Amino acid sequence: MRKLLFLLVVVALAASAADVSGTWKGTIETPGGAMESTLVLKAEGTKLTGSLDGGMGGAMKIDEGKVDGDKVSFTVSMEFGKLTYAGTYTADDLKLKVSFGEGGDMPPMELNCKRVK
Repeated sequence: MRKLLFLLVVVALAASAADVSGTWKGTIETPGGAMESTLVLKAEGTKLTGSLDGGMGGAMKIDEGKVDGDKVSFTVSMEFGKLTYAGTYTADDLKLKVSFGEGGDMPPMELNCKRVK
């Protein structure tokens, strides 16, 4: 009986775990003003792939994407350098800190997204 109860709890927890895969929309406050961003993400195990659309350059591929529990991280390469995104997600919220370069002078910016249903 204990084994069955344990198995049911494990299955329930796995079913309730959120999947970051999907489309997310949010706004990032930049020194140049607010910018709308759309992320299309696909998680396969710990690997995260997808694209970011949120600027004049159109959709950009994300690189180095990782998922670890409710944590995500990835980079986006742009003309002026690399942006690093890292944060957490729940079923409907994705909260990311966006950093420019490695140890740059700019403080991290926040990108808060909602899942598109």
